[in-house]
Amino acid sequence: MSADGLPPLREVIERHGLQAKKALGQNFLLDLNLTGKVARAAGDLTGATVIEVGPGPGGLTRALLFSGAHRVVAIERDERCLAALAEISAHYPGRLDVISGDALKTDFSALADGPVKIVANLPYNIGTELLLRWLTPEAWPPFYQSLTLMFQREVAERIVAKAGSDAYGRLGVLAGWRTEARIAFDVPRQAFTPPPKVTSSVVHLVPREEPLAADVRKLGRVTEAAFGQRRKMLRQSVKSLGGEALLERCGIDPTRRAETLSIEEFVRLANAIP
Repeated sequence: MSADGLPPLREVIERHGLQAKKALGQNFLLDLNLTGKVARAAGDLTGATVIEVGPGPGGLTRALLFSGAHRVVAIERDERCLAALAEISAHYPGRLDVISGDALKTDFSALADGPVKIVANLPYNIGTELLLRWLTPEAWPPFYQSLTLMFQREVAERIVAKAGSDAYGRLGVLAGWRTEARIAFDVPRQAFTPPPKVTSSVVHLVPREEPLAADVRKLGRVTEAAFGQRRKMLRQSVKSLGGEALLERCGIDPTRRAETLSIEEFVRLANAIP
């Protein structure tokens, strides 16, 4: 038995035939010390509803409950995992709700009940898409207090990147605009089953109360255009949005490239788009 009184995860996976599926972007984290570390990175969970995406056999789910989460809502599209999650639910009566479905089709704000934290070892194939959705709702501050998410190290570096760095792009602008984001720690590939080809990192994001005022759709358009042709000068890459005239209105040199612009300058551009 593990510290939480439930069977070891390897035994659960074997008993339920839960070999990870590449098509679902699955890499299971079996080390309960590491899942506990992810749960702790989310801060105090008592009194919080924690939303988890892609729990798989439930390693992180168990850590969240063991760490005192008031309630965990786990969204899992792989029906093979539901029986293993039901065992965890029985062990923690009334504290785990499992939703069988696709996270990309889920209205997360409708799951909110009291303070909400999102904590997940995200499936690799939908992680960035989900993060962008959580960063770009019309209404802000959002329904969640924080995001504690696992990504490939390369994606994590893009989320926390600052202007001028090679990793700086659309993700860095949107995350930096609306949240304070930092890499909490790295997770070696050997910790997963099967081991992915790269190191992973846990990123912790806390929403800013009052980010710089900008229309989220226009900021999305200007970052997409600018970084879509990142090797070109801005006068070329943002041509479809107003080109040199737009840049001159904002006092931005049209010969600069996207990765040199600060978040404030991107916001200025977004606000100047007609």
